[in-house]
Amino acid sequence: MTLEAGNARSRVRTGHRDLSWKRSAVLFAAGLFCLGLTACKDKPFKPSDGAPPSTQPVDTGDMSVVSVDKPDLFPLVAAESYSTPAELNVTGTVAPDVSREVPVISLASGRVVDIKTRLGDAVHKGQLLLEVQSPDITNAFDAYLKAVNDEQLANKAYQRAKLLYGEGAIPLSTLEQTEDSEKDAKADLNAAEQQLKTLGVDKEHPSSLVPVYAPISGVIITQNVTNAAAVGVTYSGSSTAFTIADLSDVWVLCDVYENDLPKIAIGQEAKIHPNGYPDKVLTGNISEIDPSLDPALRTAKVRIQLRNPGYLKLGMFVNATFVSRKSDQFAAVPTASILHLHDREWVFVPAAGNRFKRVEIRSGEMLPGDKQKVLSGINPGQQVVSNVLQLEATLEAQ
Repeated sequence: MTLEAGNARSRVRTGHRDLSWKRSAVLFAAGLFCLGLTACKDKPFKPSDGAPPSTQPVDTGDMSVVSVDKPDLFPLVAAESYSTPAELNVTGTVAPDVSREVPVISLASGRVVDIKTRLGDAVHKGQLLLEVQSPDITNAFDAYLKAVNDEQLANKAYQRAKLLYGEGAIPLSTLEQTEDSEKDAKADLNAAEQQLKTLGVDKEHPSSLVPVYAPISGVIITQNVTNAAAVGVTYSGSSTAFTIADLSDVWVLCDVYENDLPKIAIGQEAKIHPNGYPDKVLTGNISEIDPSLDPALRTAKVRIQLRNPGYLKLGMFVNATFVSRKSDQFAAVPTASILHLHDREWVFVPAAGNRFKRVEIRSGEMLPGDKQKVLSGINPGQQVVSNVLQLEATLEAQ
């Protein structure tokens, strides 16, 4: 073997040894890197590492239940017991008090020749409403004139009979007959005068036109006549020309379901909220509960007597709130405990383990101290998550 060949074999063996050592070094470095990753994964998290603490939701298969690994991050609060008078809310309409409605009737039958007022007008007692041309006036005045003549003739006969009886010319029976005739004539005259007054005719200034006046002050709520229409109690036209209602006091008529009737009683107070005046609150009292129910709706009419402040109109819609003499117990929770989602309301209550369950509730009015009344869903003393925003975010992340 030559010297050059020996040197060549020596270089080849040396190269193989160098390559094997480099491969071993690379594999050793890769093993150390994997070991470091494993150690980092198994190492527990410490706040001092620089990242904020977090809780991880666990899928439980129930969309209303969320499981977290740090439940202490969500403090609980017990629902308080809240006592309030039971309330019943119903709708109603404003109606006139029928005891304050007065029809306007023309006792003289005839034809309307002039109307001084119209539907909806406010009138005062004694105001002229309409004039009626009536043949009844002619007949009544004719009867009155005949009664006047008969009474004068009867009075003269009685005075003559008294003179003759004083002279002994006639017997007492004749005097008594003339006296009786004179009294009958006076009675007929008084009746004729009263008939003219009833028809509204002045006997000193008779006219074929009969004035019709307002019997009370109020508002005209119905009108049944027009010009040239027939009126009166004996004609084919309407006997009631107008209806006047005194609206200083009104009724509110409400429909109450039979299941709610035990909650109300006659004399009970009611708060009235007119729809047209939402900032106004009126107070009335139940004056009547209908003894019969509507067979289709199963409701009873409830009548509330109410003083009209001046702006209530007939037919106006109102909301009536009846305050019961009994109190109901409700739960009260912080407003931050209630989650408003898709027009529904929820709270989170603790479940087994590290879980919280979402429960639907129906909330009521706001209470002092940033609390809210809960009408249904949870009971007083039941624990709920005090601040639902954090848990809501966790539930969304799940």
